[in-house]
Amino acid sequence: MASDHPDTTRGPLKTVDTDVLVVGAGPAGLMLACELRLGGAEVLVLDQRPGPTTESRASTLHARTMEILDSRGLLAALGTPPREPRGHFGGIALDLTLPGSHPGQWKVPQGRTEELLQDRAAELGADLRRRHQLLALTTGPDGVTADSLGPSGPLRTTARYLVGCDGEDSTVRRLIGAEFPGRDAERELLRADVSGIETPDRRFVRLTDGLAISATREGVTRVMVHEFGERAGRRSGAPEFAEVAGAWQRVTGEDIGHGTPLWVNAFGDANRQLAQYRHGRVLFAGDAAHQQMPSGGQALNLGVQDSFNLGWKLAAEVRGDAPEGLLDSYHTERHAVGAAVLANIRAQTLMLLGGAEVEPARTLLAELTALDSVRTHLAGMISGLGIRYATSAGESGQAPAPGEGHPLLGRRLPPAPLHDCAHGRTTAELLRSGRGLLLDLGAGTGTAAGAWADRVVRVTARAVPGTPLTPGEALLVRPDGHVVWAGVPDTAADPTAGPHTALRRWFGEPAAHHPHRQAVTAAAR
Repeated sequence: MASDHPDTTRGPLKTVDTDVLVVGAGPAGLMLACELRLGGAEVLVLDQRPGPTTESRASTLHARTMEILDSRGLLAALGTPPREPRGHFGGIALDLTLPGSHPGQWKVPQGRTEELLQDRAAELGADLRRRHQLLALTTGPDGVTADSLGPSGPLRTTARYLVGCDGEDSTVRRLIGAEFPGRDAERELLRADVSGIETPDRRFVRLTDGLAISATREGVTRVMVHEFGERAGRRSGAPEFAEVAGAWQRVTGEDIGHGTPLWVNAFGDANRQLAQYRHGRVLFAGDAAHQQMPSGGQALNLGVQDSFNLGWKLAAEVRGDAPEGLLDSYHTERHAVGAAVLANIRAQTLMLLGGAEVEPARTLLAELTALDSVRTHLAGMISGLGIRYATSAGESGQAPAPGEGHPLLGRRLPPAPLHDCAHGRTTAELLRSGRGLLLDLGAGTGTAAGAWADRVVRVTARAVPGTPLTPGEALLVRPDGHVVWAGVPDTAADPTAGPHTALRRWFGEPAAHHPHRQAVTAAAR
């Protein structure tokens, strides 16, 4: 498939070849670049912007994203960002505290997240080229050719795979004609960062005529406003500050028109998701794969977690040791997660932006969230800690019933301290190589994963009492931290009782069966 041809009048056409071309250097694209390099793939990232965002966009990292950054050794660079244990569901206060190393939500500006991941991607050897606009792409059975225009003129990139991480208005999605079903925005929130005004802090305050939100930090007040019954129209750009100030005055009775707007935008409740996250050699992650209202900061976190799931799988495909179906499992796993998140955001939008007609439902929801089982379920959904992937064919991916399967199967390896471990003091530290992990807590796995030593590291340790880890067991963990086998191997009596089936399912054939597989680069290891 092809599109418009590049403008070759701005200099000679340059060419470059890479394993994976990532389009978009937002949090999802940069996280993907890091994971691909860690897995040994050559990566080129193209982005139209001159650098990390300077706009006041997403500012919330949820618990699972913080755990992901910890598992790659990236948290120290963030310092100690502010933590807020309380979030919301449709504007109704919700305690997000769940067992883990980083409960609640953490306030990190999107620009800082992008800087962090950009620095790490560069350290790992990713090639990042900014001010490049994608113009055309052609896909084939063996790869992708992409034409772009940058500061030095036209660039033609050939790659084995291309991943669109270029946002909700994705050029990649448009160029290949990917089906993006869903609905357009029906309601919207107007938003502005303003200096020189004084308003009381408001957290999802529902007034007679609309919703008002405001908070002042370091002299800058962020206001958000929605007038009940107002429908979202098509916009060609950001609203004027006068529109925000007018809506604010009608809803609150306060005049903020004298303030100095630093940033103004509007976001609607459009709700769309790609029918397929993979189109042959082209894949999608982040907002390019799903469009949703950024309620509670879920959009950025969903995108980062998409890339964390995809990166190691695509790297294995590039190296040549991926088992059959591994790359397709990205769509299977993340499309289901995305659909669940879009559904909860749709429900939240109704609760948040609906008028008097939603008050009975809001009252009932407030009563239900006081029940710990309901609070835990919703907090697990928003934080990402409730995700469970299917670990074998035929599984639904939902939590097993009591007594059916190990409680950690399909879930992320819980953060926990370890005793007598030469590879680290916590489970997060054991994942920093980007390889799989066979964690032996006294099960005696011996050389069970020896033939996969290039992809799976075996670690012995003692479980600390009171943690979710059980002494005497062993856990096989994917590079993205999800447990795919758990138990006590008895390979002497039954070779299939050990982790070998799961090793083949997730890591491919042993190294001896891949005499021609590509070596993982020293820089990525």
